[in-house]
Amino acid sequence: MSRKLIPIVAMQSFLSIAVAHARNDPPPSSDRTWAPPQLPKYESELAQRRSTESKVSINPKKVYGLAELIDIAQRNNPETRVAWEHARQAAAAVGLSESAYYPYLAASAAAGYDRAFIPFPNLAVSPNFLANPSLNNVRITGGGSLVTDARVYRGELNAKWLLLDFGERTAVVRGARERLMMANVGFNGTHQKIVFEVTDRFYKLGSARQQVLVSQSALDAARLVEQAVQARVENGLATKPELLQSVQQRAQSEFDVEATTGAESDARVALVESIGILPTVPLKVADLGQGSMSVEGDRSINELIEQALSQRPDLVVKLANVHAKEDEIHKVRAEYYPKVAFAGHASETELDVSIRNSPYFGDAKPTFGAFLTLELPIFDGFARQRQMDMAQAELRAAESELAGARDTAVREVWKAYTDFRTALRKQDSATKLVTASQNAFDAVLESYQHGLSTYPEILNAQRNLTSARSVSHDTLAAIYTGAAALALSTGELARPSTNTVKPLPTSTGAVRPMGR
Repeated sequence: MSRKLIPIVAMQSFLSIAVAHARNDPPPSSDRTWAPPQLPKYESELAQRRSTESKVSINPKKVYGLAELIDIAQRNNPETRVAWEHARQAAAAVGLSESAYYPYLAASAAAGYDRAFIPFPNLAVSPNFLANPSLNNVRITGGGSLVTDARVYRGELNAKWLLLDFGERTAVVRGARERLMMANVGFNGTHQKIVFEVTDRFYKLGSARQQVLVSQSALDAARLVEQAVQARVENGLATKPELLQSVQQRAQSEFDVEATTGAESDARVALVESIGILPTVPLKVADLGQGSMSVEGDRSINELIEQALSQRPDLVVKLANVHAKEDEIHKVRAEYYPKVAFAGHASETELDVSIRNSPYFGDAKPTFGAFLTLELPIFDGFARQRQMDMAQAELRAAESELAGARDTAVREVWKAYTDFRTALRKQDSATKLVTASQNAFDAVLESYQHGLSTYPEILNAQRNLTSARSVSHDTLAAIYTGAAALALSTGELARPSTNTVKPLPTSTGAVRPMGR
């Protein structure tokens, strides 16, 4: 062995031993936790990694409305960036499938040394060989070898071009384009989902804030009642149990204030999460507005269902999936036909040979060739038939998924429509209920102060007022969230303009909320 090879062999042996003795063991038992050997390394790396920072700067002094929060979420939520990268990946897959139409070229070069030998026998020839040249007159008496040393230098260019495949490449490209459509529409669907989440959580936060005000109003009313009961007790017109009940009611109202304040904090965290920023970021959110809103008042349920069935992103994705499965069947069918291809090569080779330490001799010559090949599979163990069965089954499954998704869409539109209409009808009644409850409470309180009503009557009036206020605010929030849910169910929420949609979406701001 050459001395130069000894260090290389020693290093290879060391690496082999190190790999063989590496810690690749599972946990030693099932009854306790275990620290894998590489766990400290991963924990150290996690500690050094910085948290994902917001892509949008938040002004702590600004009060953000719903439209601004949606814009921030579309540019900052990680889900939009993930969906964007998936769309980019699908676009690259289309280009990859189209590369099959181009010829394949590969260049290679090699240089090397080769030592070989050729055995040569020593022959003894009989004197009668010339008169009778046969094998019997020639015998081997020994032998030797001819040793050659060769130096080879070679450069080569190979080419291969598929000329005819009866539509297999076309089916592959069409399938890739359908998957690109799925990714692009899925990208828009992700934006619609985020827009709805931000909208829903914005109104839930507004409703939670209103509930805090309702509970605070209930506390103020409880204090008024307690003061009224205290005054009647001092005048000997009320009993101590009534006073204790009023104190209990005030304490309950104070508890409700704390509970609703906690619910408001949870609603704020949920809104911030949907936007894609950390809860520690100071963010001021606008209160619910009382202005009029756009209502789908002139559109029937049948029109909304028809709209949903023609434009919902999830249905478009299902339809594109059906097309992709159809293209897969075309691809498998094309594999039954022959493939015609061109293959060629051109090279330059230099070969120098030395025999028995003689001077090197040789030559350099070009070599080339071209071939037209025809390949036709005859029997493959029924592999293509099984592939066809699988492709047809996948197509039937995709068609069933599309049919099921259409039925689901109809149910979702119907439910969103009825919920929205119900919330609209309840709004007027809720407003009247608040007015009536407030008037009743004021009247009962005044009557109680004059000794004309009992404590249970004023307590009941107070509870009715608190409930009416809560119902009113919940109804208002339900109207807004119902409108957003209806727009989402029809595919209209944050729908991009069909005149400006590009084949591949941009990472930020590609889809905007309605009316902006």
